[in-house]
Amino acid sequence: DSHEATRSKLRLQLREGKLDERTVEMEVKERGLPIGVISNAGGLDDIESNLRDMLGGMFQGKKKKRLMKVPEALKHLTQEEAQKLIDMDDATREAITKVEQTGIVFLDEIDKIAGRERNTGPDVSREGVQRDLLPIVEGCTVSTKHGPVVTDHILFIAAGAFHVAKPSDLIPELQGRFPIRVELSPLSKDDFVRILTEPKGALVRQYQALLATEGLAIEFTKDGLEEIAEVAVQVNERTENIGARRLFTIMERLLEDISFEGPSWPDKRISITATNVRDRLKDIVKDQDLSRYIL
Repeated sequence: DSHEATRSKLRLQLREGKLDERTVEMEVKERGLPIGVISNAGGLDDIESNLRDMLGGMFQGKKKKRLMKVPEALKHLTQEEAQKLIDMDDATREAITKVEQTGIVFLDEIDKIAGRERNTGPDVSREGVQRDLLPIVEGCTVSTKHGPVVTDHILFIAAGAFHVAKPSDLIPELQGRFPIRVELSPLSKDDFVRILTEPKGALVRQYQALLATEGLAIEFTKDGLEEIAEVAVQVNERTENIGARRLFTIMERLLEDISFEGPSWPDKRISITATNVRDRLKDIVKDQDLSRYIL
């Protein structure tokens, strides 16, 4: 009874965090494997990774004693017990099944491998990449470190800006595997305002946090944000449409003086209005050459 009472008391103290500063000694398994592949030849990193995955169960790792705080020890024990409850073979099989039946592969910047037919130059290697992708998109069995994956029912989506190349510059076989084509509309002024304000890591929040480290409190008014968005639309239309990336250069140019000189200003509260944006960027926006190289 006294043993159970002591355990109950310690359990209560553990839950209440009264033992968090205590140090305990426990045995921890080392995860390193006695396997290494040293070579300058390409592709051997994958071989080493596969060897470690295949032989991981054969080498349980040495145990060594470590001193650690109670919360860290509890975390280690929880992980060890959780691993015992998971059948990794079943989990891998289920993951492969879901990938084969409901998987989606997004191929971004596919325009970078599009090029007119030529016998020499970079277009040859571009076509080679397309031909490497073709069987995967058509449907085949791909070997992975978790086992073979059949791509027959995986949905492939490709996207690209196609500023220089055209979709018709892809090899005909690959074009035929992407029969549905959709052209996206350019970002509007309202889209830019949303991009500036809505995401958790929006540029406005980033600059506010950055300048706060210098003791500056910067605020963007509604008309100021709308003017920034309007400038982005204008520059994209007049030069090259690079989408929301335009906001990075505009914000950097707009806040350049504040970033360098603001910490020495007596007034640490700064408000960015539409007038501030126009005064700072009007000359650059009017000059197309300056816009091309600065914004």
